Amino acid sequence: MSTWLPAAPCTPATCVERSRGAVAAPRAVLRLAALAFLLLAAVAVVLTPVRRRVPAAVVARWSRWVVRAAGVRVRVTGAPAPAGGLLLVANHVSWLDIPLLAAVRPARMLAKSEVRQWPVAGALAARGGALFIERDRLRALPDTVAALALALRAGAAVAAFPEGSTWCGRAHGAYRRAVFQAALDAGVPVQPVHLRYRAGEREVSTAPAFVGADTLLASVWRVASSRGLTAEVEVCPVVPAGRHPDRRSLAEAAEAARRTFPTSHPHGHQRKAPSKSMCLL
Repeated sequence: MSTWLPAAPCTPATCVERSRGAVAAPRAVLRLAALAFLLLAAVAVVLTPVRRRVPAAVVARWSRWVVRAAGVRVRVTGAPAPAGGLLLVANHVSWLDIPLLAAVRPARMLAKSEVRQWPVAGALAARGGALFIERDRLRALPDTVAALALALRAGAAVAAFPEGSTWCGRAHGAYRRAVFQAALDAGVPVQPVHLRYRAGEREVSTAPAFVGADTLLASVWRVASSRGLTAEVEVCPVVPAGRHPDRRSLAEAAEAARRTFPTSHPHGHQRKAPSKSMCLL
């Protein structure tokens, strides 16, 4: 892994805590079955030409169903995301972040180029409109930014996680700036979204976190077997790109728009963990 790539210090051993209490195994299995059914239905749609005619409202509703199928309640606050070209940016905690952003507004995801090589999932991501970045080639970065700007100018929404790595939810990283250059070049606004997971009404829960050496299967089971998880989605005010002279200023404005939330971490982080991020700009 290149040294310039962002990496969070969060690990399953130091950060991830199971929710207090767990559902019975049969109920967790039923949640997984419902989740699998929804994903297979999406695959069936993506593999046909009809995918281009699915209304955005249907995609947003399906995205909520995915999160609910995993046993997680969804609470969205803030104004609806505007139409037209839009850069959606959010903090990155879990694999659940992707359907949660799609519930705000369906968008083309910015994904690491390795995803394209994944069996089945890579082809589906490409057909679903994902944009890819070669993380280990700095020289490829201008082309990636240009591709993002082109999609934004065409009126698409593009979703990215500028922290560049998943964090546990109690700590967070600084926003990387490159993705904001695309918004400046295209002249489109930025929509900051703050994602937070809670166990009931208690403090922030790290159970949904997908960090470090954690496996997707382990993370999915941990979520499906947890009781009383809620995903809070705060849609912050839009940040107009035209009011900022450069990507540094725009990134800082988007980051400042995130609401105040706990940043202290109860554990000491000693080593950096591999990134599980879909986006590394």
